Amino acid sequence: MREFGFELRLCARLEAGGVPSVGDAGVVARQLGTSVHAAGGRIVDAVCVLPGPEFDARTGLTSETIPPAVLDADVPVGEYERVTSVFDGPPERARTLAERGADTGFLDLDRRGGQTVVRQHARYPDWVGGLVGVENKPDLGRPGDLEAQMRHDASLGVLDYAVVATASHVTRAHLNRLPKSVGVWRVDFDASDPIDVVREPERLDARGPGLEVLGSEPGKTNVRPVTAAEKARQRRRVAERAYGKGWRTYDLPGCSAAARGERAGAAALPFCAYHDRLVDAASECGADCPGYEPADPPDADLDAERERNTPWNADAGGRRRQSGLDQF
Repeated sequence: MREFGFELRLCARLEAGGVPSVGDAGVVARQLGTSVHAAGGRIVDAVCVLPGPEFDARTGLTSETIPPAVLDADVPVGEYERVTSVFDGPPERARTLAERGADTGFLDLDRRGGQTVVRQHARYPDWVGGLVGVENKPDLGRPGDLEAQMRHDASLGVLDYAVVATASHVTRAHLNRLPKSVGVWRVDFDASDPIDVVREPERLDARGPGLEVLGSEPGKTNVRPVTAAEKARQRRRVAERAYGKGWRTYDLPGCSAAARGERAGAAALPFCAYHDRLVDAASECGADCPGYEPADPPDADLDAERERNTPWNADAGGRRRQSGLDQF
């Protein structure tokens, strides 16, 4: 199975059945960066945000990602304060950040005494119970940078758990190449219980300091220390990005071969009848495909699909209301 289709089917399974030996998946998202110092340095295939004590409060707050700079600022709850007092930098930057926070529904803006003022209409909740990162390698015979990726996750500790998911037979040699804290799943989507836990993941030190692996060469590995505070900020950023993004971030095929029925969950997944599998429409569909015949994509509302299957609320924060007003 190709990695893209494997990834989508695994995300759907985690969303419906939870994280084996850990608990409810809460929020499932794809392709998220976890590096602290190397921007874009480590992209994790799938991240599950485990529900924390105030998870329900987060689902009612806003459907979108709250910008990191908004959460980093000391915006008061209930009482208005001038935007230039709560956001660092020039006034234009302060107003821009306040407007971005208001667009998500997290902040309220007003004009008082000739000044733009801002407040949080609700306290930001303690909603994250943990982060589980899953690296998808359907074929362990083509591991790519798997060992380096897992060493990065284990030493940095932005994630609470790190897991490798594969469709391959897992040998002791495979296990020995990975840090012992990394869990391993063997996945067979045709089985009654698709995920076989070959090795359970150990909890990483997500609360203390860590080391970020920036690169390596023969006889040398470049690392940079990460403080506990830096990790805490990055964990919140990952969780927020996961909440706003989800995993249904793909295009549906604009082709007559795109399944219109329920085959392989075709109402929400990009299933191609010509290839008889899930496809990445952005890179695989088009005139270069011998089965391509232009057509409208299947009629599917991916936001509605997410609402049906998770606690996520597309109306939270007034997203749909604001979208409707934008038309005028």
